[in-house]
Amino acid sequence: MIYSAYEMMWLFFIYSFLGWMLETIVAAVRQKRFVNRGLVNAPFCIIYGFAAVSVTVFCMELRGFWLFAVSMVITTLIEWVAGHWIERVYHERWWDYSKIKVNLDGYICLPASILWGVLSVIIVRWGNFGLIHLFDMMPEIAGIVIIWILSVVLAVDIAATLFILSGKTKRLEQWKNVDSWLSSISLGLGQWIYRRIDRRIQRAYPSTHHTQAAVQKNKTIFAYGCSFYKIIWLFGLGAFLGDITETIFCRLTAGVWMSRSSVVWGPFSIVWGLALAAATLLLYKYRERSDAFIFIAGTCLGGAYEYICSVFTEMVFGKVFWDYSKIPFNLGGRINLLYCFFWGIAAVIWIKGIYPIMSSWIEKVPMKIGKIVTWLFIVFFCCNIIVSCMALVRSDQRAHDIPAEYTWQQIMDERFDDNRLKAIYPNAIQTE
Repeated sequence: MIYSAYEMMWLFFIYSFLGWMLETIVAAVRQKRFVNRGLVNAPFCIIYGFAAVSVTVFCMELRGFWLFAVSMVITTLIEWVAGHWIERVYHERWWDYSKIKVNLDGYICLPASILWGVLSVIIVRWGNFGLIHLFDMMPEIAGIVIIWILSVVLAVDIAATLFILSGKTKRLEQWKNVDSWLSSISLGLGQWIYRRIDRRIQRAYPSTHHTQAAVQKNKTIFAYGCSFYKIIWLFGLGAFLGDITETIFCRLTAGVWMSRSSVVWGPFSIVWGLALAAATLLLYKYRERSDAFIFIAGTCLGGAYEYICSVFTEMVFGKVFWDYSKIPFNLGGRINLLYCFFWGIAAVIWIKGIYPIMSSWIEKVPMKIGKIVTWLFIVFFCCNIIVSCMALVRSDQRAHDIPAEYTWQQIMDERFDDNRLKAIYPNAIQTE
């Protein structure tokens, strides 16, 4: 079943609220008092909402064991990433599974993952239908207004919370010497919000502990460590090298040269670029672990990532860009066991061998030149992605005999007709 955007937002808010209730009840039982659990101040635990929507979108076509297994992997990955992100931003752990057997650095554990899988099956098979029926019972205008109000409130709440957690409120101290009534009000309000959120988090997560402070950035070296600029460069290099690698692989195996690019301008594979950037972000902390650990992590992460990309591109663009149906041990033609192992091998080679060398090369780039090149690349690639999306969306419209009524549709028809897109995306298959 395909849900509308409003229905998906409704599910997000309902599951976020239900997750908040569950977390609050458990915390109240343990601490013998009421505490507001969650990242934001509103009664929402957004990790539950995000996880529920993710399994709804990416696992709706699955049944039985595969629904349980894939949803368990996706939700566990979400919890793992959220734990890393919270620790990176706030330098604290809000949950710790270290005392539970079969855990990974306290971020995730097998019992919690199994619970995530069971809850996901309940959500996809039964929960969504009941909640959507409840939403449909409301007048259409009332339902839309409620969704918009909740969205605005949550957006403001998240923005304020992230601003506080990022530590930027500390900069308000610099305004004390500014003789301005507005600065005084901003300073007082910022300090009040910071104290309130910090006190709420400490009450909600009393077992949290401060982790080792982040290593100070070396301001004399460009893209030092696993920084923003380093990740952007790795994305660009990964997108380019991935496209070249796939092109050569197709030539050696199929005997033909074919484009493997994800965008209309240049030999860039977004799938490879994002994979390289994400693998670095997620596995950088574990770069000293064994090859076996990196291989297993890379296999699971790569398989989940490729599956999500396949579902996403089919839903958004109405096209299937790869199909593994003829390869043994595949899941819906989206992933297969052999290629998942390739992801694992690639993770080991990258983290243990190539990344240290490439990282040192990037850090040798002069600071000013590196920043200029980075932002020029960001602007170029954002434009590239936007135009590529427009071309693919228009291609899907042409397949459904939708006429070009707007200027952008006419431009896409002139610049990126079906023949040109076929040359750029030779393996793309139009879906119904």
